[in-house]
Amino acid sequence: MSSWRRDIASGLVVLVPILVILFVLNWVYSQVADLPIVRTLPQPYGVFVALVVFVMLVLSVGYLMRTTAGRLFEGLLDNAMNRVPLIRILYNASKLAVETALTGTEDLQKPVRLETWPGINMTAFKTGKTTADGEVVLFMPTAPNITTGFIIEVDADRVEETGESVEEALTRILSAGFAEEEAQGVDIAVEGIDGVETAKSAVDMGDGTGDETDNENDDR
Repeated sequence: MSSWRRDIASGLVVLVPILVILFVLNWVYSQVADLPIVRTLPQPYGVFVALVVFVMLVLSVGYLMRTTAGRLFEGLLDNAMNRVPLIRILYNASKLAVETALTGTEDLQKPVRLETWPGINMTAFKTGKTTADGEVVLFMPTAPNITTGFIIEVDADRVEETGESVEEALTRILSAGFAEEEAQGVDIAVEGIDGVETAKSAVDMGDGTGDETDNENDDR
């Protein structure tokens, strides 16, 4: 890739997320400002008052959910929503989306590798749950939208640890695999003429470094 194309790509990577955030914030501001009650207040104070009221409402409901009465109310609400066919789908989908977005990666356990087909591995996450027959419950998100995925029950011996953090695995999934780090050189031991082992890099062997090491061994 030429220099100017690389500069354009780097600039888009930085600016596009910022523009998207500004667009979303502007859309939210416009929607809040057009509310009937907020419209009667002078702007931008009306939007600020509406946001404060909304935050206080969220905190009040959240505090209520910590009590027995709140949990009882939530159970009754879930039961009522699940009785309506169309509303049930929208309610459960939106609730799951909010829970997934707000909990972040705290509820996700170590990422693992699962061989779904011979020679094909896919990234999944331990949920910390097991079935009654002892199988491990995994969550396999889709790329790049991690709010959807599959719940898989597999034998524990089919699960392979990756040794990476949750953030690293999520970065790979969210970027559709394009955020993979470049392959690093692997040191291998090459035995010299006098029996002394000399470390070489598997990547550097093709760029002339290996030839210099060979010349040093020949001089010995």
